[in-house]
Amino acid sequence: MDLIRRDRDLWDPFDIVSDLQREMNRIFNRSITSREGWTRGFQPSIEVEDENDHFVLRADAPGLKKEDFSISIQGNHLTLKGERKVEKENKGKGYYYSERSYGAFARTFEFPAEIQADKAKANYKDGVLEVILPKSESSKPKQINVEIK
Repeated sequence: MDLIRRDRDLWDPFDIVSDLQREMNRIFNRSITSREGWTRGFQPSIEVEDENDHFVLRADAPGLKKEDFSISIQGNHLTLKGERKVEKENKGKGYYYSERSYGAFARTFEFPAEIQADKAKANYKDGVLEVILPKSESSKPKQINVEIK
């Protein structure tokens, strides 16, 4: 009895494509921030919840002020922009070690339903930006009663 499946070639071209895609993603997810080399730019972590009548988007962005954000809504798209600036400038001084990242970011999210932009609300507390996005009336789920005859 053969324990090894032999119905597949040892060389799979899709493995190479997958490796290439991973490497390209790694390269393009970085930005040049200094002459010393490549470091990842700042990107807030995002969480989106779908409630019955609205969406809730949360972005972890510690160290920013509410003035550092720009939010625009068009149809079912939300664009979040911002920038984490360097806190202080140390001319002539080097860092021993730093994993902190700085820079501008822009993210656009497409929602499965149209958003009522005029009723959207945002607040920023303890480093978390929370955006409440009410769904348009036409996209809210509707309950109908079925008559049995």
